[in-house]
Amino acid sequence: MRTESTRRWLALGALALAMLTIGLDVTVLTVAIPTLAVDLDANTSALQWFSSAYTLALAALMLPAGALGDRYGRRKVLLAALALFGVASLACAFAGSAGQLIAARVALGIAAAAMMPLSMAVLPVLFTQQAERQRALTIWVTSTAIGLPLGPILGGWLLEHFWWGSVFLINVPLVIVGALAVATLVPESHGDTGSRLDLLGAALSAVGMLGLTYGFIRIGERDWADVLGWLAVTGGVVLLGGFLWWQRRCAHPLVDVGLFAAPGFRWGTAFSILVSFAMFGMFFTVPQYFQAVLGVDALGSGVRLLPMIGGLVVGSRLVDVLLPRLGVRVVLTAGFLVLAGGIGLGALTRVDSGYGLTALWTSVLGAGMGLVMPAAMGLAMGELTAARSGSGSALLQALRQAGGTIGVAVLGTVLATRYRADLGALDREPISDGVNAGVAVAHEAGDPAMLAQVQQAFVAGMDTMLGVCAALCLGAAVVTAGFLRRPEAPVVAADTAESMHAG
Repeated sequence: MRTESTRRWLALGALALAMLTIGLDVTVLTVAIPTLAVDLDANTSALQWFSSAYTLALAALMLPAGALGDRYGRRKVLLAALALFGVASLACAFAGSAGQLIAARVALGIAAAAMMPLSMAVLPVLFTQQAERQRALTIWVTSTAIGLPLGPILGGWLLEHFWWGSVFLINVPLVIVGALAVATLVPESHGDTGSRLDLLGAALSAVGMLGLTYGFIRIGERDWADVLGWLAVTGGVVLLGGFLWWQRRCAHPLVDVGLFAAPGFRWGTAFSILVSFAMFGMFFTVPQYFQAVLGVDALGSGVRLLPMIGGLVVGSRLVDVLLPRLGVRVVLTAGFLVLAGGIGLGALTRVDSGYGLTALWTSVLGAGMGLVMPAAMGLAMGELTAARSGSGSALLQALRQAGGTIGVAVLGTVLATRYRADLGALDREPISDGVNAGVAVAHEAGDPAMLAQVQQAFVAGMDTMLGVCAALCLGAAVVTAGFLRRPEAPVVAADTAESMHAG
């Protein structure tokens, strides 16, 4: 029995390693952008697509990937995804042109679209006891979140010592270790193997998520008056509406939309989306503050996010202790209050505040994330049977990804609107394009007064954006305290025996 328990936790370690790799890959590219622009002769559009290609593939294919895992075997599809991630990382590292790198980033996104939901989906199979399952989910969530701020740190160190391809090459040994562990330690599991794959549903969901995500990425990069961006968003919404309509009528649907009738899945998903909304907004804004106001490089930005990791580790340790004693409603309410307090403290930032205030509020923010993310996702996962954990996890992760993308667009627009308003007479291109452009113009002109006004305008925009995030988290705390009820006994392991066989 002890050997079986050890195997389960070692398997979790392999899954956490895979998720750490994905977290790293989301942000590690940021430090390599200036080098890529020169070495690959990449223009601004190509630089944007280095990031967008990955995000779009990830968002578009997550739902079909989850269903494939349920149908053909989660371990099998997960291993294929890990192999593709490794090969795509090699292709990124040795890309000879901007087009080759974009294509390789698409392949990375496709692999990640399967790795994220299926690594989560096998948790109910590995851990059938409630307490163990929640602890495993906490470790899984934390490994993903820690990878985000570690990306710039690791990437910056690699660029100082090696060529730019090394920021992708680091994925390969991590993926090999993860794949070997998954192959030897994770049992195979299936959903309903007799059902047909819903190809129409897969197409509708993929194109719909593609349109929605691309539209908001475009709006975030330009402005809310961008016609093509809104056309893409509208088309995505229409297709996703058609997808939901089809899922209610299809004999073998891609996802079980009836999951939203379960309060645990409905509330857990909503809270997970809200946290992703705020988290992506923070990652979009704070590095800009570090570089444009504090004057540090990308590596320095990553290092200055370490207090957030410390807070995250503390919060994730507390959640395992508090959930069994206090229940999910109390933990989520407290977590959202901590988030609101941390982000609200960040909204008090001034140009001359220095790093101390940022270290304080990001550590509080990390603690709040460590409380809310595992509790919210555990609440949602508690409504999933093991047979449908692949498609259910994919639905949860796809919605979280969409929430994060929309969060960057919405919160970025809030920041940009206030930034331009406070520029006054300086509200002209390229200064109005963003704080980095504004700071560059001020330095080139040797104008300290211009630099001070640009920095002041950006900090005012950042404070407004953080104020919006704090208000959302405070509202979530009120909703959680007033409306969330103790969930029914989870059904997650109800059909584990039927859905699992020795791999």
